[in-house]
Amino acid sequence: MKIGVPKEIKNHEYRVGMTPAGVRELCASGHHVFVERLAGAGIGLSDEDYRKAGAEILPDAEAVFAAADMIVKVKEPQPQECQLLRAEQILFTYLHLAPDPKQAKLLMESGAVAIAYETVTDANGRLPLLAPMSEVAGRMAVQVGAYCLEKAQGGAGILLAGVPGVAAGKVAVLGGGVVGLNSARMAAGLGADVTILDKSLPRLAEIDALYGPRIKTLYATTEAIEKAVFDADLVIGAVLVPGANAPKLVSRAMLKQMRPGSVLVDVAIDQGGCFETSHPTTHADPTYVVDGIVHYCVANMPGGVARSSTYALTNATLPFVKQLADLGWRGALASNPHLRAGLNVVDGHIAHPSVASALGETLFEIHQLF
Repeated sequence: MKIGVPKEIKNHEYRVGMTPAGVRELCASGHHVFVERLAGAGIGLSDEDYRKAGAEILPDAEAVFAAADMIVKVKEPQPQECQLLRAEQILFTYLHLAPDPKQAKLLMESGAVAIAYETVTDANGRLPLLAPMSEVAGRMAVQVGAYCLEKAQGGAGILLAGVPGVAAGKVAVLGGGVVGLNSARMAAGLGADVTILDKSLPRLAEIDALYGPRIKTLYATTEAIEKAVFDADLVIGAVLVPGANAPKLVSRAMLKQMRPGSVLVDVAIDQGGCFETSHPTTHADPTYVVDGIVHYCVANMPGGVARSSTYALTNATLPFVKQLADLGWRGALASNPHLRAGLNVVDGHIAHPSVASALGETLFEIHQLF
């Protein structure tokens, strides 16, 4: 199969869809990989690195899209990239379509087969291609939250770790999944006073067994969320409903009862955000203030540590890329139900139940394909 890796064009997005090591694996299996010129330059991967791995370097995105049977990316295609897609071409990347009807419409019109990293599952119902970036985003959330708490950044001037004789900052983490647990671990490692809230009692029991009193656990009732948010210096939104819009857990009215200079970090912003006052921001302009509360809502947080993120992502995606290349999309989806769960758009229709529901589209029944 001919596989294309274009350069990412989203604001401050330096990740790349595949490392040279990934290219080498695919070429060794008899596939042909096209990489756009300077696609990996932002993280120190040269065109020569890709050539040595077996890739052919093409001058621009137009050439890559035209040459490839499958496009492997990191972030959702921008409108100009959607225009380059064609019928039956495979697009394998993060899509996050539920809050993005414009992108969904463009993908449907393209006729491409769009498979989303974030809805691919594993045997335990987890999301293996979302997990590595969730780990990165969860750990970053505490870093950026601590920075935003500095007075010069609009925060209250609080050091999360505290110092002898001064109380540590308080962190509330909404959601005990991969993002939430990594956030809580980082915050506890700094010495912050950490509370994690989730609706799964087994998950809370697991966290308690692992971390004991270092991380407090609360069942996520409306009252518990309100009390934790009002008492926190830093609130991290880490909830996820696969393929669907994130639930709004913090209303604008609640901001008025938070301490001025507190910080909200909305890691769920790719799925619409879990704070009512959230809207996507960029690494170039990451924060804004509503009612005295600092909001950090960067939609591609792991892009801030692009080199680490690229290697972590390729480690996870490569087996699925290889399966799609070896068997074609129909063969791969027929043989692997977990990869099949990643199918979001096919034949001009939405094929994932949660995405179709969020967008108000008629669901395409996947069984019609096989």
